[in-house]
Amino acid sequence: MIPSIQHKFLIGFLVIFAAAFLVLNHFVARIVESGNEKIMTQDLLALKKNSNVYVKQAFLINHFDQDETYFREIARDMVDELRRVASNEVAAYSVDGRLLASSGDADSFAASGDGDLNNALSGKTSYTVRHSNGEATVSYSYPVVIEGNKVGIMRFSKDYTYLYERSERILAFIRYTTIAIFAAAFLFSYVLSRHITIPIARLTRATTEVADGHLDVRLRSTRRRDEVGQLTRNFGRMLGKIKLQIGKIESDRDRMTELYRHRKRFYDNVTHELKTPLTSILGYAELVRDVGPRDGELFAKGMKHIAEESQRLHSLVVELLEQSREADDRRDFERTEVSPIVRDVCEGMRFKAERYGLRIDCEADGGAAVDGSPDRLRQLAINLVDNAIKYGEASSDIVVRVREEAGYAVLSVSNRLDSADGEGIAEASAAREPGSLGLGLGICRRIAADHGGSLETGSSNGIATVIAKIPLWNENKSEGEEMGR
Repeated sequence: MIPSIQHKFLIGFLVIFAAAFLVLNHFVARIVESGNEKIMTQDLLALKKNSNVYVKQAFLINHFDQDETYFREIARDMVDELRRVASNEVAAYSVDGRLLASSGDADSFAASGDGDLNNALSGKTSYTVRHSNGEATVSYSYPVVIEGNKVGIMRFSKDYTYLYERSERILAFIRYTTIAIFAAAFLFSYVLSRHITIPIARLTRATTEVADGHLDVRLRSTRRRDEVGQLTRNFGRMLGKIKLQIGKIESDRDRMTELYRHRKRFYDNVTHELKTPLTSILGYAELVRDVGPRDGELFAKGMKHIAEESQRLHSLVVELLEQSREADDRRDFERTEVSPIVRDVCEGMRFKAERYGLRIDCEADGGAAVDGSPDRLRQLAINLVDNAIKYGEASSDIVVRVREEAGYAVLSVSNRLDSADGEGIAEASAAREPGSLGLGLGICRRIAADHGGSLETGSSNGIATVIAKIPLWNENKSEGEEMGR
């Protein structure tokens, strides 16, 4: 099992706190011990100074020579007096280490050992500390020197239990205070680590699920304002954007699938659409080749038919090229006003309409803004007006209107049907042989569909009408689409 961040935090904090506690406790103990040694040293030095003054005064008052003989003689008196003054056990020794006098039992100094005494015999001042049953006793020895002569050794036994008890209380207080502080710090660290690691663990599980393809991950909402809270919110927003992008990809996939099916139907219809004039041209060409030179009337009729079918084939090819453009390319879409485009198209088509004895009545005063391609909307208007000219009755009016209706920009083109030439705009596709695509209106339908709209055709009382509907410009929707691109 891989240790979690929280466990690593706790183990790390525990190790750090334990090491810090041991180091701190060691150094505090050393400081306290050093302070105790300093206190005892100063105290014992003062004791030595005072006892030396007393011994010298004893020699001066009794007019003794400064030698060890007289030191032995006054040893008992010195021990008793120093015991009374210093309130400590006192003993006097000869220069060779023999006990001359002692204020207590002979064994009172034996428990401390002879380390300090041996040092004093060597001419050194020293002390030894003995701990027993909660008591601390110091044995202090130094050589007595009078006028440069070593006359004996003084030895004191002093109780420092109070000092060590105070030191132990100080150490205990520091130890327990340190433990309490470290426990509080450890608890705080534990809470802080949970506060940090639990959201991270949740994010880890969430990212694992996302990596496995499960995007329906729900993160618990948080009101935290720190970096972890911001990270959680950013992950939620990122996941939402991923879902939107995947949804867009799936939508594009469906559109591509539909486009593929549409293209297949398109090329099937194109095959049929081109096959008819080519078959007719081929048949008349063979007939003219075989019989034409002997039959002038048949030759003229055949050539006329070939020319007409060739012209028709040329028109079909041009329309096919237009319709084969990528219908799903929206990169050139922008806020576009339909009315100015329609007015411009009507003005440009007036000359052609007049050639056929038709008039164009254009009413496009409003803006009617949509999200679209200006060039393709212009192509839509041209195709509709051109079809109206092609199928309109002579000396009639072609009525072109642009209006806003129920969230759509509506372009309508109406004309009176020419009973001699065809069934008009609405029935143009039906006038062709079965299986015909009706490429002119097919292009218009595709343009309308690419703009999210539709194309409707109909006729009544000899009037044919084509209505193209394009959704009006929506500021909020357009900004959202722009961000998604």
